[in-house]
Amino acid sequence: MDVRPIRNDDDYRWALAEIEQYFDVEPTSGTPEADRFEVLADLIEAYEARQWPIDAPDPVDAILYRMEIGGLQAKDLAEVLGSKSRASEILHRKRTLTLEMARKLHDAWDIPAEILIRPYRLDAA
Repeated sequence: MDVRPIRNDDDYRWALAEIEQYFDVEPTSGTPEADRFEVLADLIEAYEARQWPIDAPDPVDAILYRMEIGGLQAKDLAEVLGSKSRASEILHRKRTLTLEMARKLHDAWDIPAEILIRPYRLDAA
């Protein structure tokens, strides 16, 4: 199996060129070609994660995104948190989420708890 570590941009370009052939004709599962494709994909993913890390969203951005993709509104957030004013304060960055609020959002909307408990900025009053 012809693969090597990806240590720099030249190695990265090589790996991209190598994996490209598998996009037109996907290898059959269980074959050496399928194994090579999987290893190359993992190497490329790891290199990209090191070179161009993507920060997780802050809790408010995660809530807003979940609301957007789920067609949810502030009233839906108020139902989860138990208060319209509390939901408004969270969305307008006037109040931080408590651990209890984070747990409720995680349970109700399936937002990862590790995102909801991250520190984030509040807007000045």
